[in-house]
Amino acid sequence: MELTEKKCQPCEGGVPPLKKDEIENYKNTLKTKWQVEDDRKIRKSFEFKDFKKTMDFVNQVADIAEDEGHHPDIHVHYGMAVTELTTHAIGGLSENDFIVAAKIDELVEQ
Repeated sequence: MELTEKKCQPCEGGVPPLKKDEIENYKNTLKTKWQVEDDRKIRKSFEFKDFKKTMDFVNQVADIAEDEGHHPDIHVHYGMAVTELTTHAIGGLSENDFIVAAKIDELVEQ
C-alpha cells in the first residue's frame, strides 16, 4: 500500500523510533527529496514565488496535518516554507512522518 493511501496511527510512545535502514527505505518511497537529520527528523524546503503562495501551501499542509492527527513544524518565510517532521512521543521518526511527507509531496505535484 502506498504511503498516501495510509492513515497516521496515534502514537503516545512506548514504541521504538525507526532504525536507519527503515528510514532509508521509507525515504526512498517519497516522490521528492527530504533530508534526514540525525535519524530523528525529516526536513524539506519548499520555495514559492511570493508570500501568498507560501501561505496557501502552509494552509494545505495544515489541513493534511489535522486530517492525520500528526503535525509538522513549519518555518514560514516570504517565498519559502521549511517543513520538519518527527514523532515527538518517541524521540525520532515513525511511519507517520513519512505518511505526512508523502501527502505533502502530492501538493507539490498539483
